[in-house]
Amino acid sequence: MKRIALCAALLCAAAVPALAAGSGYHVLKSVTLGGDGGFDYLNMDPATGYLWITRGSHLMVVDVDAGKVLKDITGLMGIHGTAFAGGKAYVSEGGANKVSVFDAKSFAKLSEAATGTGPDGILYDEASKRVFAFNGRSGDATAIDTATGKPAGNVALGGKPEAASSDGAGTIFTNVENKNELVAFDAKTLAVKAHYPLTGCDSPSGQAMDVAHSRIFAVCDGGVMTVSDAKSGKVVTTVKIGDGPDAARFDAATGLIFSSNGGSGTMTVVHEDSSDKYTVLDNVETAKGARTMELDSKSHRLFVVSSVMNPAPAATADNPRPRPTVVPGSFRLIVLGR
Repeated sequence: MKRIALCAALLCAAAVPALAAGSGYHVLKSVTLGGDGGFDYLNMDPATGYLWITRGSHLMVVDVDAGKVLKDITGLMGIHGTAFAGGKAYVSEGGANKVSVFDAKSFAKLSEAATGTGPDGILYDEASKRVFAFNGRSGDATAIDTATGKPAGNVALGGKPEAASSDGAGTIFTNVENKNELVAFDAKTLAVKAHYPLTGCDSPSGQAMDVAHSRIFAVCDGGVMTVSDAKSGKVVTTVKIGDGPDAARFDAATGLIFSSNGGSGTMTVVHEDSSDKYTVLDNVETAKGARTMELDSKSHRLFVVSSVMNPAPAATADNPRPRPTVVPGSFRLIVLGR
């Protein structure tokens, strides 16, 4: 995901906020996890329900119901996201140009697979039984065979890939951030099928997909979400969301699309009225800097993280744009539900 400086002040306004009027989503609880470093993706293992949170040089595995860290895996380099398949967790290690593979229950490291340069987003595709690492600096994606744990090839994407989705039938769609494009490629042959312009979108990052209705949702700078037809690639409409979005999720059971917006510190909740009509139900307050998220499709809860920041120091000639620093131990998990 995009490297955005960690937030200005975090905050949930009250311990038990009022219910949001439109969707019913609100903050259920906030749990301090502590630990050093920034953060990127949050990914939930569907088999265990554990939340894996990447934090640069270490990875937290969290039991969200108990509100505690089960394991803090250290010694990693610039990690970004996690994908799950066959009882294993595949972690994109951007600083080492590889995917590291762990046992999803014991958390023991099992193997490694070389990728392109700077793997960031990561996705498991059930149709091909492959994990795809999207390499931001080399502008391609590496396919990893889950049966062997070895790379199966690369696909050139023509730009910097961000989040991706699978249609479950052999096609992968990824946002290309620096080209404002949606690229479709074959999960088995690794042949690019099409480059689709994301009209009205600047710097697409997070992505989600409604497979049943062939709709792809991309969140963009400027507080915009595009809705594209996966079959034609055409943008059918745009939706106004919060500022600084970096992740998107779709809940097929409720027809809701979510955008986590680090700039505005909100979660935009959008209802899919039909394939071409979408209604913003509300923008739920979360925390400044809470830019990535995960959805538990079973409980329909949402998870975001952020930290409390100190005020930025005064500007100097040597450092005219000083950044605020993180309050030590303030990293926290925020849980939303209805």
